[in-house]
Amino acid sequence: MDDIFDEALRVWQSGEVAAAATVIRTFDSAPRPVGAAMVVGSDGAVAGSVSGGCVEGAVYELAQDVMHTGSPVLTRYGVSDDDAFAVGLTCGGTLDVFVQAFSRRSFPEFEAVVENIRDNVPVAVATVVAHADPNRLGRRIVVGESGTRGSLGSARADAAVADDATGLLAAGRSAVLAYGPDGQRRGEGMEVFVSSHAPPPRMLVFGAIDFAAAVAQQGTFLGYRVTVCDARAVFATPQRFPAAEQVVVAWPHDYLSQQWSAGELDERTVVCVLTHDPKFDVPLLEVALRIPVLAFVGAMGSRRTHDDRTARLRAAGLTEIELSRLASPIGLDLGARTPQETAVSIAAEIIAHRWGGSGEPLRSRHGRIHHDSTEGPREAEYDAV
Repeated sequence: MDDIFDEALRVWQSGEVAAAATVIRTFDSAPRPVGAAMVVGSDGAVAGSVSGGCVEGAVYELAQDVMHTGSPVLTRYGVSDDDAFAVGLTCGGTLDVFVQAFSRRSFPEFEAVVENIRDNVPVAVATVVAHADPNRLGRRIVVGESGTRGSLGSARADAAVADDATGLLAAGRSAVLAYGPDGQRRGEGMEVFVSSHAPPPRMLVFGAIDFAAAVAQQGTFLGYRVTVCDARAVFATPQRFPAAEQVVVAWPHDYLSQQWSAGELDERTVVCVLTHDPKFDVPLLEVALRIPVLAFVGAMGSRRTHDDRTARLRAAGLTEIELSRLASPIGLDLGARTPQETAVSIAAEIIAHRWGGSGEPLRSRHGRIHHDSTEGPREAEYDAV
């Protein structure tokens, strides 16, 4: 619901009853990702989207029904080969949407959840989306740094789901988890959608050059919190990097070591080394390639620079396994020339690395367009994309 907080909070604060529809599962080439949401107000106003337009009308009508009945509904939208326009999802994908009434009374923790998200404080909302007991449907707990609030209907279920939600939140992932009807680790009967709202991932850009400004802009566009770091104060200024959240004057390897020691890096953090100067690059990459959790480490430079850099890193004691984590020269082969074009090629490689893309033109490939994300703990079985 990240894109509709303003409208949802307005409804919540007014005391009105609205309906919230959330994508909890996707199959094949679904048009919107898990977590996409739409709010329908009592006045008919709409905020957000669950399908980019494909099935908005059907969800809108269902939301109005749920608003009046108060009974949550889990429904599936998709297409069949013989009648692709029957439900409006013409892209060929399928998605599961959970719709429930939404108000200050039904979700008293909502304002605090929004405050956590806006303050970059990790928080997860776990909602029962399938259960034999209709009284359990729509019940939720909020899991965050301050503990667990709300209840799914029993202490056993609360404890089990809170534990798993904490793990998903640490990874910044949302998923449907399956349990026995009372939260048993084995068995079936209850499904819970965990919507994780972790702080945006970080992009650390080293080297205060014109290429770094373009990469910072791309990183911000992709949703990263961008930090630009350089030891040269004359170049590392906020004015030169307006897209960056933070500009730091420090020796790159010292800054990265400090951030790792402080617990500020995680498995979503990407590192872009753009200085192509061995006095900066080699000490920095020695640190970066030995940090096991980093999602991506790339370095700019020519083939000759890469070979020289690799030789220096081997001499410094890095193993072949550690060196294999280095994307160098950084970026996909787009024929880029300008800093802006180069930044696009770097962003493209980061996206491909994250989702397992090949970087080839889609027209030259077969099968599904989207790639699977990393599997999470005890997820309900489905073909996620």
